[in-house]
Amino acid sequence: MSETTKHTKDTKRRLPPGWRWVRMGEVITEALPGFAIGERDPQGVIQLRMNNVDTRGRLIWNEFIRVPADEETVAKYRLLPGDVMFNNTNSTELVGKSAIFTGHAEQIVYSNHFTRLRTRNEQLDPGFLAAWLLHQWQRKVFENLCNRWIGQSAVKSDKLLALELPLPPLAEQRRIAAVLNERMAAVERARAAAQAQLDDAKTLSAACLRQALPRSGQDLPAGWRWARLGEVCEDQTGTRDPRVEPGKTFRYVDISCVDNLQKRIIEARNLQGNDAPSRARQVIRKNDVLVATTRPNLNAVAKVPPELDDEICSTGFCVLRARAGLFPDYLFAFVRHEAFVSALSDLVKGALYPAVTDGQVKAQSIALPPLAEQQRIAAELNAQMAAVEKLRAGLEAQLNDINALPAALLRQAFNGEL
Repeated sequence: MSETTKHTKDTKRRLPPGWRWVRMGEVITEALPGFAIGERDPQGVIQLRMNNVDTRGRLIWNEFIRVPADEETVAKYRLLPGDVMFNNTNSTELVGKSAIFTGHAEQIVYSNHFTRLRTRNEQLDPGFLAAWLLHQWQRKVFENLCNRWIGQSAVKSDKLLALELPLPPLAEQRRIAAVLNERMAAVERARAAAQAQLDDAKTLSAACLRQALPRSGQDLPAGWRWARLGEVCEDQTGTRDPRVEPGKTFRYVDISCVDNLQKRIIEARNLQGNDAPSRARQVIRKNDVLVATTRPNLNAVAKVPPELDDEICSTGFCVLRARAGLFPDYLFAFVRHEAFVSALSDLVKGALYPAVTDGQVKAQSIALPPLAEQQRIAAELNAQMAAVEKLRAGLEAQLNDINALPAALLRQAFNGEL
């Protein structure tokens, strides 16, 4: 069974009164691929490229290229309001994304990665078609329909035009397209607002740390002092784990195990015997603080939970083990401070493997109050961070719900329920 036949069988269903099934080719007057050109011309015509259509069915003009084009080329490939642009070639996940062209201040032509669809105006509304194509892309119809090569996939015009779409009367198409435009715009406004709130929430942790902890060089309150990390953390020299016991399971932490946003170990790999890296490992204890030492992961830090006591981690971390007088949670807060991360970034060396050394990490200065004050500060920060994380998780859930709305609206539209 061909993919086109499978699509037709899967989507063939009872339609609302007055609707009918038609092949796209019956209601399209033109399906014209664009033209390829490698040249650029700062004074040339704007050419629509893959990055100019997003996955929400919108044309994006933040970035574009200009190409040389003579009058004949412009006349043939110029976009007119109402043209529906189908992205015929892209990665497998993105092939088939589409958008309707509503006009631009300048002339626009398009690349061979797109097919320009023009409808029979008396039968098919372009806005209705663009929405239906977006619906098919979300349902992964084009992902299943495309021909695949290494690095890219393509939907051939004959397969595209053989697809069947549910077609209501023209007036109903226009009503559906108008309702979808209005509701999609409202969804986009809600999405942008939720994303802005989420972006703000992600900065709250840094703000809490800035308020609670002094930066290097600042005057300290009475009873505080500056100390090097190496002075207040145990010397881990010689703690590289020599154990290689066949059949024994090790829990191993590397950079992939750390959630960079939540600053915690989200998983540990289970390795056995010689599977555990023989040299790139070191013992960790509960409450140790792990600081990644390679770029771009310098802000990846975590505190070792009790369940990983006496396990091993990669030497891609500097292991900081607090001495008496340094509260581990206070140490953990310090290494999350943007000033600490910035100081390490300034020390990074190496072109192929940019990193800092354990010695450079331990040479950093920490503002050290009395132990009771460390505990108080750490408790307040823990409460604040928990509240921030709860807020962030709630906003992410809200954003996920908003992002699911377009698919629901499209399902309703093409089931005759809008």
